[in-house]
Amino acid sequence: MTPSRPDSWNRLPRHFRPALLGALIAAAFASQAQAADLLTITRDALNNNSELESSRATTQSVEEGVNVEQADLNPQVNISGEAAYNHIFERQSQSGFSASGGDDNYASYGLNLQATQKLYDALSSREVDVAERQVDQQTYLLAATEQQVLIDTSSAYFDILRAYEILEARRAQERAIGRQLEQAQEQFDVGLIAITEVEEARASFDQSRADRIAAESDLQVSFEALERLTGQRYDSIEMLQDDLPIALPEPSSRDAWIDMAIELNPELLAQQAGVEVSREQIDVARAADLPVFEAFANYGYSDSDSDDVTDYDSNSQIGVSASMPLYTGGRTSASIRQTTYQLEASQYDFESQRRETVLQVRSLYTQVSNDVSTVAARKQTIVSNQSALDATRAGYEVGTRNIVDVLNAEQNLYNAIADYADARYAYVVDLLSLRRQAGVLDEAAIAELNQFLVEQGQVNFTLPEQSSDYDAALDIGERPQPDL
Repeated sequence: MTPSRPDSWNRLPRHFRPALLGALIAAAFASQAQAADLLTITRDALNNNSELESSRATTQSVEEGVNVEQADLNPQVNISGEAAYNHIFERQSQSGFSASGGDDNYASYGLNLQATQKLYDALSSREVDVAERQVDQQTYLLAATEQQVLIDTSSAYFDILRAYEILEARRAQERAIGRQLEQAQEQFDVGLIAITEVEEARASFDQSRADRIAAESDLQVSFEALERLTGQRYDSIEMLQDDLPIALPEPSSRDAWIDMAIELNPELLAQQAGVEVSREQIDVARAADLPVFEAFANYGYSDSDSDDVTDYDSNSQIGVSASMPLYTGGRTSASIRQTTYQLEASQYDFESQRRETVLQVRSLYTQVSNDVSTVAARKQTIVSNQSALDATRAGYEVGTRNIVDVLNAEQNLYNAIADYADARYAYVVDLLSLRRQAGVLDEAAIAELNQFLVEQGQVNFTLPEQSSDYDAALDIGERPQPDL
C-alpha cells in the first residue's frame, strides 16, 4: 500500500520531489540498518589498517633474518661440473729441423662435490644473536603499532560522536535563534520594537547558521577519517550512553601508572631491545678476529676421450680446515669503536624515550583527573545557563531586558552544551591515551568501553549530493597483494 503524502508534499515544486523522495527512502533504509559499534570498527582496523599490515610484514621479514644468519652455521653442499671440447695441435722446431706432433681433438668432463660444516665460527654465531635481538625489538614495535591503531581508531570514533553532538547543539541553536528572529520581525511589523533589534537577531541567526554549517563539515570529515583507518565506510555508528562513569583512572596513583609504563610501554621496550642489539653488534665486531674451524669433504671425478687417456680419474678428501685473519688493516678495531659509539647512542635513545614516556603518563594522568572535574563543571554550566536564559526571557517579556541579552543567553546555553560534549569525549580519549602510554590498551579495554554504547539514537552519515566524482574521491583503493 502506498503511504499517504502530507499536504506539504503537494506544495513542493515538482523538480524537488524526486530528490526528496530519494532522501526519504535512503533515510528509511539507514534507520533500519544496524549501526557499527566501537569494537566492530576496532576489529576492522586491526584487520585492514595499512600501517599495521606494514608493521606485520616487517616483523615477518625480521624473523626470517634469523634463518638467513643461521644458514651460515648449517651444512653447506656445493656441486660444480664442466664439459669442454679440446683441440691440441703440437709442433716442435729446432735449428734446421722441424717436426709436427700429434693432433688431438677430444671432449673432457669433470664433476666436483664439496660439503662443509662449521665447527666453530664466532662471527656467524654472534650475527644470529643480533638477528634474534632484532626480532625482539621489532615485536615490541609491532605491539606499539597495534596500540596506536587502537587509540587512533577510538579517537576517530569519538571524534564523530563529539562532532555529532556539537552539530545537534548548533542545529538547536539555529532553530532557537530563528524563532527569535521571527518573533522580532513580527514585533517590528506591529511597531513594538525598533529595526535594530531585528538586525541584531538576524546577525545572531546568520552566525548560528555558519556555526551549524561548520559543524556539519566537521562531522563529514570525521567519518572520512575513520574510513582511512579501517579501509571501510560506515553509514552509522552507535552513540555513547549518558550514564558513562566519569571517574578517576584506576589505579588511582600516578606513580603506579608510571611504573606500569616503564614495565609495559612497547616503545620503551623497543628502545631497550635496541640497546641489546647494539651490545650484540659489539660482539660481532670483536668476533671478526677469531679463528674459524670447519669440517669438509670433497669428491672429484674427471673423464675424457683423448687418444692418450683411456680411463677416468676420481679423488676424494675429508678433513678439517682452520682460518684466522692476522691483520685486516685496522678494520676490526675501527668496527669495535664504531659499534661502541652506536651502543652509547642507543642508551641515550632509551633514556630519552623513558623520560618522554614518564612525561606523557604524568601529563595524561593529570589531564584525565582534570577532565573529571571539567565534565562535572560543564554539566553544571548547562543548568546555570538554562536558568539564566529563562530569567532573561522573562525579563525581555516584561521589558527589563533587550533582545541582545536574550540572544547572548541563548548563545551561552548552546555553547555550554557543545563544551559539555567536548569535555565528555575528551575524558574518554584521554583515558584511552593514558592506557596507551602505560602499554595496557588492548582489545579487552575497547570491549569494556563498548558496553556503554547504545544503538538507539545512532549517528547516521549521509553523503551530500555531489557529482559522481565524490565517491571516487573517497575510494581509498583495494587492499594491496604482495608479489610472490
